[in-house]
Amino acid sequence: MRHQFTDTIENVIAEHFPENWEEIFKSSELLQYLNRKTASANRGSKARGSFANLYAIYVLVEDYINNGFLDSGKYANYEGAKFSDLFRRQRELPFGTKLQNHGLNHRMNLEFRKFFPTCEFTPIIRVVETNRYWINENLLKVKVNKKTFNLTQPIIEIIDAYIRAKKSAFNRFIDTCEQLNKISSEGKQEIIDFIIGLLAPNIDARIFEIVSYAILKYFYFDQSVFFGFEVDTIEEENLKLFKTGRTNANDGGIDFVMKPLGRFFQVTETTDVKKYFLDIDKLEKYPLTFVIKSEETIDDLFNRLKKNAKSQYSINAVVEKYMECIEEIINIPVLNERFLKAVELGYLSDIMNEIILQSKVEFNIEID
Repeated sequence: MRHQFTDTIENVIAEHFPENWEEIFKSSELLQYLNRKTASANRGSKARGSFANLYAIYVLVEDYINNGFLDSGKYANYEGAKFSDLFRRQRELPFGTKLQNHGLNHRMNLEFRKFFPTCEFTPIIRVVETNRYWINENLLKVKVNKKTFNLTQPIIEIIDAYIRAKKSAFNRFIDTCEQLNKISSEGKQEIIDFIIGLLAPNIDARIFEIVSYAILKYFYFDQSVFFGFEVDTIEEENLKLFKTGRTNANDGGIDFVMKPLGRFFQVTETTDVKKYFLDIDKLEKYPLTFVIKSEETIDDLFNRLKKNAKSQYSINAVVEKYMECIEEIINIPVLNERFLKAVELGYLSDIMNEIILQSKVEFNIEID
């Protein structure tokens, strides 16, 4: 697999091993894995990043270096890194604030096995009872022309280069948003086209969630309901949509919440019925509105979910109970319609400002 960032990877390896870099790159499954996982580096902010699994490798290799195993040759006797230390370090890295433990615990190993099914080594070794972790040293070392090369420094530098590329892309995204927001009313269509372009199946999940929130917030902004405990105390109240935290956070299936109706919204890009039902279970079967990063019709999405549910749960009563908890499905075409409606109501600038604000929060960019 070759992509634009492959050149950067090759340059890093060549700098450390000028005479053998090509064979080293070809011979190392770990370097090949990094090559696969960094394909989005030069595709801009709208391409999905791959931080979780890369950071799982990064913190373990960094631990290997920091404890002096690069030269000591005594890694086999190491008691292992503490999970708490690795997890804290992951979250200190750029874009790592809300990363969960899945990469360290199993996802990186599972994905590596998918790409390299014949490799005899598992990248991350852990002992569950002690919560200690190791990087598999067999994958850090490559033997070429009867010489053994340790890849720890190149691995760190490759991931650092990927981080820089993604940070640069997100900074450019924010700059573009801010520049568009400054143009005159004659450039209104340019802003509309830009935001519509952010509602696509291949857009980074975080940007899609941010844009979805900004659109829905102002779509509901002028809608109101009447609340009161007695007839003569009923009052009109506007619908207000709140974002519950960072994107991809472990928040029990709540990405947005609407006041005063108490509607919960979950943004997703999967049609895996297990994920939907897991979110519903976490909320004890409280109704959820799903915002799905898909251009499939609402009916097709609903029918596919129901079909998958029936194949997984053979009891109709169970299937119906879960399906009743899907309060509404909002897909990309519906988001486009609601965006244009909000624009008609005069909220285009507010939507762009919200996208800028939430993006700065998400990508840890200083807010003026």
